[in-house]
Amino acid sequence: MTTFLILHGFENHRPEGHWQHWLAGRLGDRGHEVRYPQLPEPDAPVLGDWLAALRGELRPPAGGGEFVVVAHSLAVLLWLQAAARTPDELTADRVLLVAPPSPAVTASIPEIAGFGTDPGLDLGAVRLKAPTRLVYGEGDPYCPEGAAVHYGDPLSLDRDLVVSGGHLDMAAGYGAWPSVLEWCEDPSARLRGR
Repeated sequence: MTTFLILHGFENHRPEGHWQHWLAGRLGDRGHEVRYPQLPEPDAPVLGDWLAALRGELRPPAGGGEFVVVAHSLAVLLWLQAAARTPDELTADRVLLVAPPSPAVTASIPEIAGFGTDPGLDLGAVRLKAPTRLVYGEGDPYCPEGAAVHYGDPLSLDRDLVVSGGHLDMAAGYGAWPSVLEWCEDPSARLRGR
């Protein structure tokens, strides 16, 4: 059995229509352990509180097995912040980073500015111990330059670009997303659009 930790982004209250909610249900139906916590104060997140919540979810899977993290949007920056500060605590066997916001966008939103590279996240200090894949959408309004520029290239990440994927959220039509479920069960799978 695999344990999945699904981490949501800014202003996300884990709505049923979001692909992460859909994914949590499908993985649970297939017999996997799923952790899909509501992170504290999603409308006004505090980095220290989110880091503490993340630490609480990093306990080893019951009975062993693979531990996989799937992070969307602001949770990508949460994971990178943890990987820069306490990389040895990040016990995941593999990680999927989905649609992170750009540094400029992050800095322009006061509620989340503390998560970004200006001033606090040093990508040079990030230590990703597990195989990590980046998936991002073409035309993402929260990362118009493309996530490869800000995260994929500097961190040398394997990546998938989803044509016309936007922010890979409900507004872009991402409820059911079969290829993310496929990747969860087969890490060699490529991530495609819905």
